Amino acid sequence: MRHLPRPRTLRARLTFGLVVLLAVSCAAVGLAAVIELSGFLVGRLDQQLAQAGNRFPESLEHGGRLPDDHDGDERGDTRRQPTGTFGACLVGGVVTHAAVVRPGSVGAVSLTAADRDQLRAVPQDGAGHTVDLSGLDSYRVMASRGADGDVLITGLPLEPVEAVVHRLELVAAVVFGAALTVTGVAGALWVRWSLRPLSRVAATATRVSELPLASGEVTLPPRAPETDPRSEVGQVAAAFNRMLGHVEDALLRRHASEERLRGFAADASHELRTPVASVRGHAELALLHPGPVPPEITRALERIAAESGRMGEMVDEMLLLARLDAGRPLERGPVDLTRLVLDAATDARAAGPGHHWALDLPQEPVTVTGDEHRLQQLLANLLANARQHTPPDTWVTVSLAGDGTSAVLRVHDDGPGIPEDIQPGVFERFTRAEHRRRADAVGGGAGLGLSIVAAVAQAHGGGVELDSRPGSTTFTVRLSTG
Repeated sequence: MRHLPRPRTLRARLTFGLVVLLAVSCAAVGLAAVIELSGFLVGRLDQQLAQAGNRFPESLEHGGRLPDDHDGDERGDTRRQPTGTFGACLVGGVVTHAAVVRPGSVGAVSLTAADRDQLRAVPQDGAGHTVDLSGLDSYRVMASRGADGDVLITGLPLEPVEAVVHRLELVAAVVFGAALTVTGVAGALWVRWSLRPLSRVAATATRVSELPLASGEVTLPPRAPETDPRSEVGQVAAAFNRMLGHVEDALLRRHASEERLRGFAADASHELRTPVASVRGHAELALLHPGPVPPEITRALERIAAESGRMGEMVDEMLLLARLDAGRPLERGPVDLTRLVLDAATDARAAGPGHHWALDLPQEPVTVTGDEHRLQQLLANLLANARQHTPPDTWVTVSLAGDGTSAVLRVHDDGPGIPEDIQPGVFERFTRAEHRRRADAVGGGAGLGLSIVAAVAQAHGGGVELDSRPGSTTFTVRLSTG
């Protein structure tokens, strides 16, 4: 049974259960009818045996001579014995005569040793008993004591009873089989119709599961239709719709919170640009003072200028992310990615002379439609990430390929790789910076570079993937050329 296929859907299980229950009921009804009919017919056969009495076996007592109709001996009258009537005489437990009434005559019966044993074992209780005679099939027999002290056995064939019972079995099988087929089809249609509201709930849930719920404004599909609230399906639909209402409210609240946060980040970044630039300008102006300045003051001014410059870059990056999050449209124009890769690799070689830089570019230029400045920033961030987080003498390979519908950019290095615990959130904001503080790594900015890479790639209809292990780290960027 464990290897039999089992229905998986609720609709199939309900239909299967309905058919099984009906099949069990039909089998019980059919079995009861067959048993009752068989018992009734056998009882009628016993009544016929009792009415027939010992007339036929008594005709066999005297040497098997069959008296004619004018002998005047009532004991030998066989005119009213139906065809197939069996008679036998036993004297001292030995079968002396055995015969059966045939159409127009009476014929002797040849008995085997097993047949004789069955006849000797028939009790003389005036009740019918079933025996299986080798030459006559099954018979219902009744034994009684004769006038001469011998045992007389009269029997009638069970074949008519068995034929009627078998016919009933055949008719019941055909009728019940047809009923099961019709009930199965009708039950499947009925269950399908009854579960239509549940199917609509499942369809609505499927549409909700396909929505991008991670961020942004989300519009949920129409609610599932509600039916009778007293039914289980109606209760499921109502509960599901209430859940969708709570989810929609939570998504609206989250979106409003994200919008406020993005507005704050954009406003704060925009407002910080002026004071940061002012601090940096004053620090550089102080460094240009012609008079003598203590070394400590000079060092402090240099650190102020450097940190204000880094803070300015961070503000610009935060402002860019805020603009990308807000969905502001980028510039759209043809961009030669091959030229951008050459320029970015040249800049990276100048910034990181301790690394080995290699290019793998196609013979034909790869062109995409997008924002040239943002794509240049994407390349610069990827190469800066490879330079800052790998030791000197590391090989960094930049490859570019295009197939007409998309462009694939890969930046590979043979450095120590990115720890596995950081990889799941490597494109999230400030993730690398937080881990760097714990791991005490060197180099880098505020940890927004890879976030900008992911945001710019997504804004150009593509995405970025990471494959990193010790000795091999590859960032793969896919961009749509359309």
